[in-house]
This record gives sequence, structure tokens and C-alpha cells, in this order.
Amino acid sequence: MYAYIGIDDRNGRPIITLKLEPVYSDMLRREYADIVPGYYMNKLHWSTVYLDGTVPRELLEDMVRASYKVVLSSLSQKARREILGE
Repeated sequence: MYAYIGIDDRNGRPIITLKLEPVYSDMLRREYADIVPGYYMNKLHWSTVYLDGTVPRELLEDMVRASYKVVLSSLSQKARREILGE
């Protein structure tokens, strides 16, 4: 799993939670108030983005791609080949 889409039950806001490199997550959290530590996830590796906030769409798209790459790189070579159809 590299992404979770849902609702923050504390405030009803729509969210996406992404697995990212810790340094990248930390940088983004300092820059955007609508990027916070992962909702119900490991706060070091996961970040939550409020979808109704001020995070630019292009950045969100980059974050989704980065999350996919992080998880894909953690898989075995066999699993990566299966996913990528190689």
C-alpha cells in the first residue's frame, strides 16, 4: 500500500495519506500547513495531505508518484517484475 484516501474523522476533511521518504515528508510538512504526519500511520514514513487545502495539485501528483516509487523499491525483484509486467 502506498496511499490511503479517506476522511479525517476528527474534522471531516478529505485526506490522502502517502508513504514518503522521511526527509521529503519533513520538508513538505514545514512548508505546507495542510501536510501533516500520517493519520493513523507511522508518523516518520507517512504524511497526510488535506485535499481541500492549499497544496498545489502538481505537488500532490509528485507526492503520489514518489510514494509509489518508495513502495515499489521496497519489494523483491520478483514482485517488482510482476507489477511492472516484465
